[in-house]
Parts: sequence; C-alpha cells; structure tokens
Amino acid sequence: MDVINLTKISLTALARNKGRSFLTMLGIIIGIASVILMVSLGKSSTDGVKSELSSMGSNMIMIMPTRSMRGGVDMGSGQSLTKHDLQSLKKNTKYVEYISPSVSTAAQLVFGSNNHSGSLQGVSADYLDIRKYTLKSGIMFTDEHTKTNAKVCVIGQTVVDKLFTNGEDPIGQTIRCGRVPMKVIGILASKGQNGMGQDQDDIVLAPYTTIMTRFSGNKSRNNFQMIFASATSEEESEMAATEITYILRSNHNIKLNADGEYDDDFEIRTQEELLSAMSNVMKMLTILLTSIAAISLIVGGIGIMNIMYVTVTERTKEIGLRMAIGAKRRDVMLQFLSESIILSLLGGIIGIIIGTILSVVITTVLNWSLVISQGAIGISFLVCVATGVFFGWYPARKAANMDPITALRYE
Repeated sequence: MDVINLTKISLTALARNKGRSFLTMLGIIIGIASVILMVSLGKSSTDGVKSELSSMGSNMIMIMPTRSMRGGVDMGSGQSLTKHDLQSLKKNTKYVEYISPSVSTAAQLVFGSNNHSGSLQGVSADYLDIRKYTLKSGIMFTDEHTKTNAKVCVIGQTVVDKLFTNGEDPIGQTIRCGRVPMKVIGILASKGQNGMGQDQDDIVLAPYTTIMTRFSGNKSRNNFQMIFASATSEEESEMAATEITYILRSNHNIKLNADGEYDDDFEIRTQEELLSAMSNVMKMLTILLTSIAAISLIVGGIGIMNIMYVTVTERTKEIGLRMAIGAKRRDVMLQFLSESIILSLLGGIIGIIIGTILSVVITTVLNWSLVISQGAIGISFLVCVATGVFFGWYPARKAANMDPITALRYE
C-alpha cells in the first residue's frame, strides 16, 4: 500500500468522527502550544534581561555596604562606604574609568499647583556615563556644583510630565523638593521601564553633596549608600572589581580571619555576575515550565492510544473483512498507525500555530522582544511523530493480530 493511498484512507476514516478526532488532538494541541509558548517566553525574557542590563551599562560595577563581621561577630550594618573610600578609588584604580557615589531620599516634588511623590538621587557628574543616561536638553551639573552644594537638578521625563502639565519649558524653572528649592538645569532622555517594571524616568538627580547636607542631615558628607563605577571596558570588569576589593579591604583594615576568609563589610557586583545569575534563573524557570507543559503531551498521547483502542474495537468487522479479501497484517497495522500519526501531526501543527500567536500577543503586551525558538518548533514536529508512533503502535498491533474469522463474527 503506497503512502498517498494510505494517507487518503486514514483521513477518510478520521473524517467520519470529526468531533472525536478533534477532541483526541486537543491534548497534543495544548501540549505543543504550551511548550512553544514557554520556550519562547523564556528566551524572550532572558534576552530582555540581557538588554536591560546592557542598557544600564555593560561594564557597570556596584559597590554596596553589607553587615560587618569581625572575628565571626556581627558588627551590624552601619554605612561602610566613606568619602575616603571614594577618593582612594579615584586615585588608585587603573581599570575604573568613571565613579560616582550615590545617596537617595524620598521627597514631595512641587511646581505651581502640581505635585508628585518622587525620590532624589545624589550622584556625581560621572553618573550619566556609568548608567548610560543621555540628556534630552540642558546640561548636567558639574564638579563645581558638587563642591558648592548647589541647589540644581536634572529630571527625568516622568517628572516633567507630572509637574509641567501646561507645556512649560522645565529648563531654568525652580521646583520645590520637600522644603528645598532646586533649579532644573537638564532633562534626561527617556529610558522607559526596566525589566522589573520600574520607571527609569521617574528620577531627579542632584549633586550628592547637596542631598547629604540639605536633605539627609548628614553634615559630615562622609557616608554613601552605594558607589557606582564603570570599568574601562567590559572585558576588564573583573579586574576592576578585584582592584576595588583590594583598595577597600586596605582602607577598612580587613584581614584574613581564622578560617582563611575575609570578613568584608562591602559587596561588589558586576553586570556580568548579575547577567549570569539572571540567565541561570531564567533558564531553570524555562526548563521547569516547559517540563510541566510537556506533561500535556503525555496526556494527549494517552488520549490517542485510548481512542485508537476504541476505533479498533468499533471497526473489528471492517478489519476482518479487509483481511478476508487479502489485506496483509502489515497493511492493517500501517493503516491504524498512520491514523495515529496523522492525529498527532495535525494536533502539533495547530499547537505550533496557537503557541506562536500566543507568544506574539504576550510579548507584545509585556513589551518584550519576540524570540520564537526554531529548535522548539523542530523538536515539536519530531515529538508529534514520536507520540503518534509510540501511542498508536500497540492498538495498531492489536488490530493486525486479529483472527479474520473471529473478527467477521464480531457484533
């Protein structure tokens, strides 16, 4: 029996019970669509994380204070990054190109009758280069502004939209941050939301000395909540991190403890480390969700086997008649096996189409870049064929092994 003839006979047999054939395919459709969707969302979210971290500066380094441990004793979580640390890093690092301290405080922002609950972030002029921000208009404050605790600021687009609702040009205007008047000298170009849904444009940047002396009450201008740095290149990020670690350990007089380890009171994170950690998390999550979705394929395959058993029973007399007029056992087995494979393939094709459409819709809603895995689609086709063969073989074998005389007598 040739393939074309066998396919026509199988399609005719399946068309007799269209509703049952569709319901049989439903498990395969759901399983394949789920697998395509999970793999695509996993890859899209991973690429989104990579893009997000790159937009923050691929060679950015974050230095944060942590709980201090001395001799195994918790010394608390006091601020450990000081003005002396900042100056040491500026003078003694070879692989650090830009560096900026960071202090922040919440404030009510007011202009005219408009107000907005925002936050002030105190940084140095290098912050824009480190975080890859660009100016839409105006200028960035300078080192001179920092030295004089100048009451100037650079604002994001969200702050502009909230405060300047009548189309005023913000440059040169004075907004009130809490009780402190601040002159707007620049507007940041919009960056939108980051991967965690945070609005990167809802920001007010000011000289860190201004924030520390006029808002936080830290008159000594000595302790920072964080220090941002940028390596001279992405490849030299690890060397820059090592360099920073050595300088801070020397400044903080951190020695090896009894276990041969350092009780650091700071933590250094590079973008490469964050990217690697996030990629591993997203990879494991994708594998987990895909594995759960793949269970639908097993359920769909069991459904095919069940229906093929019913079909064999219903067509017992037909099987006996065909074998009585000369059909070989091989022909009978191939017919039922081909019906099983066709059910799986049709379900797989529909599932791939639905999975692709859902991927497009969801990534569009979440504003992710769409990544459709060609490998997942190829594997889905192979799985469909394998499912049809595996779950259809036993019912087909049962049909082929029937005794023609007994089958003709079946009622």
